[in-house]
Amino acid sequence: ANTIDPDAMQKISKNDKKRIVRVLEIYKSTGKTKTEHEILSRQKGVEYDYKVFGISMDRQKLYERINKRVDIMFEKGLVAEVEKLKNNGVDERYTSMQAIGYKELAPYFNGEKTLDECLESLKIETRHYAKRQLTWFRKNENIIWLYPDGNDDIFKTAKALAEEFLN
Repeated sequence: ANTIDPDAMQKISKNDKKRIVRVLEIYKSTGKTKTEHEILSRQKGVEYDYKVFGISMDRQKLYERINKRVDIMFEKGLVAEVEKLKNNGVDERYTSMQAIGYKELAPYFNGEKTLDECLESLKIETRHYAKRQLTWFRKNENIIWLYPDGNDDIFKTAKALAEEFLN
């Protein structure tokens, strides 16, 4: 991979097998490097006229909703789901088991943490993930942000704005 696409490999950790394999897959299937694809994509520009709307909310309210969502996932059988997967031979090292919600429960099944500690960890990791998402989206200057105050019907607001842009 280093000789095929050294530019892409500079951005990838030596231990990131998934991304290294992707660099090789792109080259093998297209004959072009990942870097060449990225350059061509930027030159082409966007083919469509589109608008992107983002819904923002008070950070405290967002975190409360995340905590509630984790509680609902727990009530609906998250622990049993993970246990069933483990009992069916799904190893915690699998990519699918690295998703938020699964990996945080591994210490419980390994006897390293209590269930409550793992659920708290899941809430924290989900909040961190939401923060990273917001940071990533806020870098996009083309997003039109909506800030509902709790009384707004956000869908009506978004529809009205979309209709305004389409006309």
